[in-house]
Amino acid sequence: MHPVSRRRFLATTAGAAAALALASPAARAGAGSRGPFGRHGSPAARRTPQTLYVDPLGRGDFTTVKDAVAATTGSGWTLVLAPGVYRETVVLDATRTDATWIGAAEDPAAVVIVYDNAAGTPKPGGGTYGTTGSATTTVQADGFTARWITFANDWLRADHPDITGTQAVAVKVQGDRCAFHHCRFLGHQDTLYADSIALTAFARQYYAHCHVEGDVDFVFGRATAVYERCHFRTLDRTDLASAPYGFVFAPSTAGANPLGHLVSRSRISSEAPDAYYKLARPWVPSSDPTARPSLTVRDTRLDAGIDAVAPYTDMSASFPWQDQRFAEYRNTGPGARITVPENRPQLTAEQAESATRAAYLGDWEPWKGEC
Repeated sequence: MHPVSRRRFLATTAGAAAALALASPAARAGAGSRGPFGRHGSPAARRTPQTLYVDPLGRGDFTTVKDAVAATTGSGWTLVLAPGVYRETVVLDATRTDATWIGAAEDPAAVVIVYDNAAGTPKPGGGTYGTTGSATTTVQADGFTARWITFANDWLRADHPDITGTQAVAVKVQGDRCAFHHCRFLGHQDTLYADSIALTAFARQYYAHCHVEGDVDFVFGRATAVYERCHFRTLDRTDLASAPYGFVFAPSTAGANPLGHLVSRSRISSEAPDAYYKLARPWVPSSDPTARPSLTVRDTRLDAGIDAVAPYTDMSASFPWQDQRFAEYRNTGPGARITVPENRPQLTAEQAESATRAAYLGDWEPWKGEC
């Protein structure tokens, strides 16, 4: 884990704390009626039967996200989160459907849900957490929406040289029809786990105007996930002397699912030296040896951090990437340069007509009404 990314994270949380203490000029202007919740209103001014306000300083209904979630039953609840750092783990179980979480500041840097478990972190009752258990936030429910929130895992390899299970998930999303707008996902290995509730479940997820960063397989899982106008940032590393430093995507799409991850109109940038990152590698987990990972990256800028000569590699020699479903279309930038054509499968114009958010998400249209 490198010092640059840690400084950035600490700056992020410090900024959120400052926002909590000082609020924005707009929030201060309405101090009596709006408090820490901005234009989303104070509990007294904007309360509805299924809206709860969360504020670490006690100016809402609850001081933690976990307690607010526990107070909800059934579907349709909204949590409005005041600026602050929420150091906790949260699970939204499958019974709490159609929930919405809103960052009141309308700035994802101001609302941070963070914890620091890794896969190899010892559990109080014995054993370790594993990849799934390391997640700061777990969303099992269908119909979840989040806006203007940072989901983070700040576990650092450098602080735990004795731990070999270095996967540290910021958020694991298993529900169908889950949408994230203007959110950030911060971590290093396995940051964003776009999954489903079961091997046979095809979960649709939508990420728009989001920022995701990490180093190893930091966007992964078997969901049918669309990333639109997102920024993926690969991190520098001082613990490795040579390339590759890591991999942006590691889909594990079920063989029966025709649609995996789709990246559209986005950007992949890097803090690392040129060509030190692979675009993707296929993950075929032991729980699903019939998986055929699927990833399409289209109309996206790939900066020089991506290895243009060999952007894909194997996670296991038993499942070569060439046998999976990887493709690109009309990408730009130095990391998208086609130097060895067989190393960069390209969609035809006809095939690209089926590689759209509408084709992936069907009759669910989470982009409607969003900027």
